[in-house]
Amino acid sequence: MTLSAPQTRAPVGIRPRAAPATRGRGWRWWLYTCLVAAGALWLAFTVTHLVLSGQWWFWLVVDAVPPPAFGVVPVLLATAAAPCRRSRRPVALLAAAALLLGGPLSGVNVAGLRGADGPAPPDAIRIFSWNTGYWDEGGQTAAMHELLRAADADVYLLQEYWYAYSSGPAESALDELLAEFPGFHLAVVGELVTLSRFPILRRLPLEAPDMPPALAGSAEHWRYKVLRTDLDLGRGRVLSTYNLHLPVQLSPDHSLLDGDFYRIVREQHAQREPQWRALARDVTANPNPRLVAGDFNTSPAMGDLAKVPDGLRSANHATSSPFPATWSDTSGWPRWWQLDWAFVSPAVRVHSYRIGGGTGGLSDHRSQQLVVSTR
Repeated sequence: MTLSAPQTRAPVGIRPRAAPATRGRGWRWWLYTCLVAAGALWLAFTVTHLVLSGQWWFWLVVDAVPPPAFGVVPVLLATAAAPCRRSRRPVALLAAAALLLGGPLSGVNVAGLRGADGPAPPDAIRIFSWNTGYWDEGGQTAAMHELLRAADADVYLLQEYWYAYSSGPAESALDELLAEFPGFHLAVVGELVTLSRFPILRRLPLEAPDMPPALAGSAEHWRYKVLRTDLDLGRGRVLSTYNLHLPVQLSPDHSLLDGDFYRIVREQHAQREPQWRALARDVTANPNPRLVAGDFNTSPAMGDLAKVPDGLRSANHATSSPFPATWSDTSGWPRWWQLDWAFVSPAVRVHSYRIGGGTGGLSDHRSQQLVVSTR
């Protein structure tokens, strides 16, 4: 006879309690967490950028972010989350907020939808602004002159009249330039050259008395980054042009791990700020129609654009280009940055604004070409 242990039964209607689950977090949970975290981080970065850009010298490093990122990243995040049922809604909301805040920083030319200021009158003025890329260093004089002649402008606002790797330009360089443009008038200070078909009534390098002591280059190259010229357009009309080249904010010669990199960024910030203030003082006090153009070394994503003097408007509304980038043309970087700008006062109408084509290796900046008139 076999004895068996007595068996117990659960009361009728009561089921035994199941053992607790020990299953770990699956890949869906990790995907959800990563997507939501990425959306939240990008929104936080966008808000921080809006607060600190143009306010803190260190943020000049972050300002180098390609402007299209502020439009592309939120779209990529929302697209990546779309197939995921749990994350699509929170990520879409985070991405939409980031796009709403950061879209204006992306460099997309929404102003171009408004269109230019009507057809150009017969007496319209053709303006050509260009960072020449260390003038004609490397024996590029003939090619540079040919490019300038092809522009067929009335006023040329040229920057970087100096050499980076050797002494120069030669003393005859300006005489050679005038020989290419007979009858034109010339104003020069430091690295800034203004060449005008119209008589120059006044040449005024803008003083920035709060500039730090010179670290490199001649005194004029260091002190003067804005050259104002008052042009006699005839019949009592005067146009003030401001030829501008703000100091670059970063040094490509040092690594991010090098302390000198950040020292140079701080020094460049100390040079840029006085020039912004000098420009604002003069433009605000000037009753003439005004045009400010040149190499601002300032992208659409940078808060420094808020330092453009009040009352000026960008000429971008007069181009149909959806993305009028001017840099880089020869350095190997994609053309994701508009660093060269033109701004005008209300008394100046912009009938056309165009970013020039390639410069054949002469410069890493493309030119700005405008057709304007005064009211």
